[in-house]
Amino acid sequence: MRDRGCDRARAVRRQRAGRRDRDLADVPRLSRDARDDRDRGRLGARRRPARRHHPRLAGRAVASGRGAEAGGLAVAVVPFEYNLRSLFVRRSSTLLTVIGIGATVAVLAGVLALQQGFARLFSETGRDDVAIFLRPGSSSEGESGFTREHAETLMKSTPEIARDEAGQPLASGELYVAVRLRKNDGGETNVPVRGVQDLSFAIRGEQFRIVEGARFKPGTDEVIVGKSLAMRIPHAQIGDVIVLNLTPFRVVGHFESDGPFTSEMWGDLDRMTEALQRDGCSRVIAKLVDGADVAELRERLENDKVSPAKVQTERQYLTAQTIALSAILITLGGFLGFVMGIAAVFTGINSMLSAISARTSEIGVLLSIGFRPWSIFVAFLLESVLLGLLGGVVGCLMALPLNGVRTGTTNFQTFTEVAFAFRITSDVLVPAVVFALVLGVLGGLWPAWRASRMRPTEALRRA
Repeated sequence: MRDRGCDRARAVRRQRAGRRDRDLADVPRLSRDARDDRDRGRLGARRRPARRHHPRLAGRAVASGRGAEAGGLAVAVVPFEYNLRSLFVRRSSTLLTVIGIGATVAVLAGVLALQQGFARLFSETGRDDVAIFLRPGSSSEGESGFTREHAETLMKSTPEIARDEAGQPLASGELYVAVRLRKNDGGETNVPVRGVQDLSFAIRGEQFRIVEGARFKPGTDEVIVGKSLAMRIPHAQIGDVIVLNLTPFRVVGHFESDGPFTSEMWGDLDRMTEALQRDGCSRVIAKLVDGADVAELRERLENDKVSPAKVQTERQYLTAQTIALSAILITLGGFLGFVMGIAAVFTGINSMLSAISARTSEIGVLLSIGFRPWSIFVAFLLESVLLGLLGGVVGCLMALPLNGVRTGTTNFQTFTEVAFAFRITSDVLVPAVVFALVLGVLGGLWPAWRASRMRPTEALRRA
C-alpha cells in the first residue's frame, strides 16, 4: 500500500512539472534591457519611501506615457518642468552662474558693438557713384599724393568722370594731413585736416550738411569743424581761432556728414597746402557717369604710363579703412571671450555638480521608476543650457545701455582719431546668445555624464 501511494505521488509531481515546463516554453524570453527595466520596476515597488520624493513626477510621467510602460520597457523623457523647477529651488547657485555667464557675454557684446559701430561708420556711408583716386601702391589717402599737374591730367582725361553743364569734370583734388592737437581732457590726438575745393561739396551732395555757422570762403584762413571733433578739442567753437602749423585759422561753422568726416576739420585747399607746407593733393574725388565700369577703369589706370592711379568706389575705399581695426577688435573680443568663457564654464560645472550631489536620491528614483540613463543625461544637459540661455539674455541686457554711446579710437590706416558710436544690433546679440549657449553646453556635459552613469541602488544608498 505504501509503495503504491509513493508511486502515485511521484506521478503527480512529474505531471505538474511537465505542465509547468510547457507553460514556460510558451512565455517569450525578455531581452537583457527588458529584464533590467523589470528589475528596476520591482526595486521601485519595494522601496515605497523613495516614491515620496517625487510622487507628482512619477505619476505625471506614467500618466503621459513617458514612464515605465507595461512589460518594463522604458522610453521616458524627464519632463521639462522638472529642470525649470530645479533652477528656482537652488536660487543662489543659479544666480551666481547666470551672473558669471552674463558678465562674459556683456564684455563680448561690448567689443562686438564697438567693432560694428566703427565698421558701419565707414561701410554704410560710401557711395558707388563716387570714385576715389590714389597714388598706385597706396592703401589710404594719408599715404597717397599727386602733383597738381598729375591730378589735373587725371580729372580731364578720364571719360568715366561726369561733367557739369559747362563741360568741366565733377572732380576735385583734396589734401589730407594729420595734425597734432590738444584734447579737452588734456591729452593730445591726431586730428585729420582736409583741404578741399568747392566741387568737393557738390560731389558729396546731401551727405554734407552745415549745422551751425557757414562755409569758409575760398582763399581765406577760415575752417569748418566736424560736429564730433568740436566736442573733443578746445577752441573749436564758432569764432574761436585754431593754430595749424603756426598759422591761425578762424572757425566759421560746424558740419555733419554721413561717415567719418565729422571727426575732421576742413579748409580751403590752397590755404591748407601753404599753411601745412604740402605740395599738390593727397587724392582726387570724382562723380562717375551712370554705368561706369570701375573694374575696367581700375585696370586701365594701373597700366597707364602717363598718369597712373589706383581707383576705388567710395564704398570700397571706406570699407577697406575698417579692416585693420576690425581685425584687432574681433581678436580682442575673441581673446576676452575665451579667457572669461573658461571661468564661466568652470562656474557652470561647479554649479551643476553641486546640483547633482544634492539630488542624488532624485536621480536614483528617476532611474528606478523607468527613466533611462540617456534621459538623465539630456535632463541635466538641458538644465545647464537653460543657465547659459539665461546668462546670455542677462549679458545682452547689460550691454544694451552701450547702444548709441559715442567714443573715439585710432584709425590704423591713417593714424588719426575717429569718433563713432557703439552699435547693438542683431549681428551683436545673436553671436552673444549663441556664445552663452555654447558655454552652457560645455559647462553641463561632464556633470550630465556623471549623473547618467549612476546606478539606482548606489544613488539611493548614497542618499
